[in-house]
Amino acid sequence: MALTSTTITSWKLQEIVAHSSNVSSLVLGKSSGRLLATGGEDCRVNIWAVSKPNCIMSLTGHTSPVECIQFNSSEERVVAGSQSGSLRLWDLEAAKILRTLMGHKASICSLDFHPMGEYLASGSVDSNIKLWDVRRKGCVFRYKGHTQAVRCLAFSPDGKWLASASDDSTVKLWDLIAGKMITEFTSHTSAVNAVQFHPNEYLLATGSADRTVKLWDLEKFNMIGSSEGETGVVRSILFNPDGSCLYSGSENTLRVYGWEPDRCFDVVHVGWGKVSDLAISNNQMIAVSYSQNNVSWYIVDLNRVKKSGSVIQGLIEDKPIPAPISAMGTTLRRNYERPTTSCTGQEMKQSSEADRRSPEGERRSPSSEDEKEDKESSAEITNPEDYKEIFQPHSVISRTPPKITEPFPAPLDHSFSESVLEKPGPAVKIATPVIDRAGQLKGPITFSTPVQRVEPTVIAAAPRPVAVVTTSVTSPSRPVVTATKPKPSIGIILSTRNEPIGLTAGDFLSHARNANAGVMGDDEALAQIRKGHDTMCVMLTSRYKNLDTVRSVWASGDVKTSLDSAVSMNDLSIVVDILNIINLKPSLWKLDLCTSILPQIEELLQSKYESYVQTGCMALKLILKRFWPLISDTLTAPPSVGVDITREERHQKCKACYKQLKNLSNVVKNRAEQVGRHGSTFKELQLLMAPLDY
Repeated sequence: MALTSTTITSWKLQEIVAHSSNVSSLVLGKSSGRLLATGGEDCRVNIWAVSKPNCIMSLTGHTSPVECIQFNSSEERVVAGSQSGSLRLWDLEAAKILRTLMGHKASICSLDFHPMGEYLASGSVDSNIKLWDVRRKGCVFRYKGHTQAVRCLAFSPDGKWLASASDDSTVKLWDLIAGKMITEFTSHTSAVNAVQFHPNEYLLATGSADRTVKLWDLEKFNMIGSSEGETGVVRSILFNPDGSCLYSGSENTLRVYGWEPDRCFDVVHVGWGKVSDLAISNNQMIAVSYSQNNVSWYIVDLNRVKKSGSVIQGLIEDKPIPAPISAMGTTLRRNYERPTTSCTGQEMKQSSEADRRSPEGERRSPSSEDEKEDKESSAEITNPEDYKEIFQPHSVISRTPPKITEPFPAPLDHSFSESVLEKPGPAVKIATPVIDRAGQLKGPITFSTPVQRVEPTVIAAAPRPVAVVTTSVTSPSRPVVTATKPKPSIGIILSTRNEPIGLTAGDFLSHARNANAGVMGDDEALAQIRKGHDTMCVMLTSRYKNLDTVRSVWASGDVKTSLDSAVSMNDLSIVVDILNIINLKPSLWKLDLCTSILPQIEELLQSKYESYVQTGCMALKLILKRFWPLISDTLTAPPSVGVDITREERHQKCKACYKQLKNLSNVVKNRAEQVGRHGSTFKELQLLMAPLDY
């Protein structure tokens, strides 16, 4: 089966366990796109190289969870803010702590380095913003104006302005030289999570929990664009390096925006969940997200993403697309004037002199307590080889980290779906019912379910005769290698398989050819290839008719009846197809639906097909979160007075659901002992089902 990687736009690169407890913050190095810093509730800051499985360096010293982190522009230093309000600055090349800064009275939730000087800004839950001179270990100035936590800070490219975004729905622009607020933007209706300056022009972009991305002209201080197509909270925004477009990251979606006029050039669906940070390297977007103590990397190939209105036309005419002069048109705004030396040596000096006379400014000299904390902090190099490669290059001229020119390779494009068919045979595109936002079923459309790339689960099994096969394993994070492994006779059939189950290449070869008795003719080869084809067609045709029957029942608006009809067909693959759709629309779930689907979930959890197990876990998790409080309250409520038929019916349904959930708890408990990805999923389900025992 020929597989190609040329049609893949986005993929999951890697998932790691980053900390011993929950991850609380992370940030990508924007210069290289290849360094990641993570902070956890274990009070540590860990440094990672993208696509490398092991931590390079672990930084200790904080006594409370790390709430935010930031690299400087050269990625040689990293600063971390903690829940207690302290800041610690490390030199990654020297592997030592440089400064400990104390001053905030509450948790620090935003940081940014000045682009050209030894300064950094911090924002806190106490609504204050502080500007620090890290050389003299003191606070240069304090900015007051927000009424709630400051969630994001960004210096302008010329280093003269500071933008701050807050939970109070406002964005403020501060003049660092004058030490005062220039203007305030108030059009957002919810907390502002991200703020970014255009790399060249006087333009500012903001992303908010109100599901909008807005752009602001920094000459006239007015809003010039608002994109409201986001399907979730905007968590990260990033301008393209040439300033031609703006990328917006929300839950599972990347959008590409232009302005003047407002328009969305492209929408890329990526399974990154709640994305936390974005960076661009080698025309690839690197994105990171975290959940509990796990961190995941995702790659989006920007060569395959539409970034302007003329991309499609340019591709059709097979002509190179000229680079835009500015963000979709002629330059309407002035550009930043970047000084050739550090910003602001003299200007910041003037600001600090004014700070001494300002009641808002506060300065402090290093104390013995700070010196003691510096000594208690340390940098533990856990991966010396990667540390030397990244932070100690052989050539002292090239700055660290070294520029990696090779983009991450795309994985193979699995153009078939493992959930389409449980019986042996190749997967094909089939007609599948689709629901709209109102919960109505539309006509069938033809598609192939995307395959999620996961690591194989380790399955312990007794020794058995070994049938040796040679396979080629391709991973985005490592080169292609050839390995010899035994072919398991029993176990989980992975969703990432790259060959049909039950078919071997030897079945299609002529015996005469194997014996070197002659050359196989065309007719004989065709007969071998068509072997079993008729049986497969009959099976798929039957499945298509079954799905069409379920769709016609669903069209009447009765989801329960359509699911019951799928169950009555005694084909688990039909149930999986329907359940995958219902899982995407939680509002369709009713108590009646739970009574029908819980017995099927028990079969799914014990299936040998990984995709079936995943679907069953997702449905069970949804039922526990949405219906367990109702079931528990109904069963523990005192008997009603008089006759209440509706209450009695609900009580009977809850009693049936409880009995089925008790049966499922034993299955979940046994599967939770497994190692790997499925084990962690079943452990989570086991925690959700813990109240069943009380």
